Amino acid sequence: MQAIRSAPELYAHAIAIEREATERYGEFAQHMSDLGNESVAAVFSRLSALEAGHLATLERRTEGTAVPDLRPDQYRWLDTGAPETAARELIYRLMTPRMALAIALHAEQRAAAFFEHVYRTAGDPALRGLAQEMAMDEKQHVAMIERMLDQTPDPNLGWAAFIEGRQSGTQTPED
Repeated sequence: MQAIRSAPELYAHAIAIEREATERYGEFAQHMSDLGNESVAAVFSRLSALEAGHLATLERRTEGTAVPDLRPDQYRWLDTGAPETAARELIYRLMTPRMALAIALHAEQRAAAFFEHVYRTAGDPALRGLAQEMAMDEKQHVAMIERMLDQTPDPNLGWAAFIEGRQSGTQTPED
């Protein structure tokens, strides 16, 4: 992981992280709504709005500041190609609510780890404070998604129980 030496560098990464999260959560919300899972769609809509708020705050904080450019694909969650790629479409066709939450959790954990790394390695106390604030925001998102994962059934578990019941000759609740 590269060393972050200034607030503008940290802001560049934070803006990229928040922009990706805003876009992806919006896509996840639409996908879950298309599947008819309005409760998970609402969670992703809420997360998208939270991330959009963070992004707007970061953009306001950096008005008039030269923020370095980052590679556009550096923080992408699903792929490094154009959004129209077949692989991305396959991901969306196969994605369950639980899978979407797991992808989001991983992304939020990576963001929190990034900001924690900056906090631990930065020499400037102001930069450390800024990184700590950003890490705490990401940890709140991690906790929210973990709670949702706990409440979201794993569709594969139902099949495992069904198969086990069939193999042992017992009836399952679905029968």
